[in-house]
Amino acid sequence: MNHALRSTLWLTFFGVILLAWAMMYSMAMDMDLDLLGRPGDMGNAMRFMDPRMDMYMPMATFGPLFVMWGAMMAAMMLPTMVPTLRSYEDLMVSADGTRAGWVGVLLGYFIVWLVFAAVIAGTQLALLFAGVVDMLGIARSRWFAAALLLAVGLFQFTRAKEICHGVCHSPMMYFIGHWRTGFGGGLRMGLGLGAFCLGCCWGFMVLGFAGGVMNLAWMGLATLFMVIEKLPQVGHYVTRPMGAALIAGSALVAGWPLITKLTGG
Repeated sequence: MNHALRSTLWLTFFGVILLAWAMMYSMAMDMDLDLLGRPGDMGNAMRFMDPRMDMYMPMATFGPLFVMWGAMMAAMMLPTMVPTLRSYEDLMVSADGTRAGWVGVLLGYFIVWLVFAAVIAGTQLALLFAGVVDMLGIARSRWFAAALLLAVGLFQFTRAKEICHGVCHSPMMYFIGHWRTGFGGGLRMGLGLGAFCLGCCWGFMVLGFAGGVMNLAWMGLATLFMVIEKLPQVGHYVTRPMGAALIAGSALVAGWPLITKLTGG
């Protein structure tokens, strides 16, 4: 019975992730975007619509944006929870953990990211009405995109990143130091783990504005990196190289017109 429950919960977990990716793909197709977030004819027309027009536009409304970002959080962040959930399972026998606690950890973690989805949806609306991003969430200025890349790249070298990544990288130590039993205990630990995970990974969500929040290729690569970053064996070795790569990307974006001029592109 316990084995069947475990299998059901894990299958449901992965099913939610697949559903979230399917939702993101469907939204991208509805907006006439390819997998790189590049718009077709209809998408281009949508990009430069005025958000202050009287006609209803979902991408200029909080509700649809929150749904989009919520699905994005599920698609990108739930896969990074696999090592954490496995760590909780390792403690289920020795520390009196339960499947209800396992669900609580998962729910608490995702609540944190849903709150962040609401914040970033509101941020996108503010940027849209300020003329910083277009209707598809793509930065209108290369300087803004370069500044985002630089900020997130520099963050990879900070003490805050090191502390938050340390918790995400070793969830077993967090469980041992904050152990609570039952669903309520799992929920509390999940909220704490979600807060540290948010502190570790917020930058990769914000980078959506650099290349388009519906760029599925970027979403996939960012998810893969965040999964690798949390693996116990290799996680510590990729954080700073990624920071250096993002800083280099910032310089490339800022200097692209000069580069194309010098190369005759």
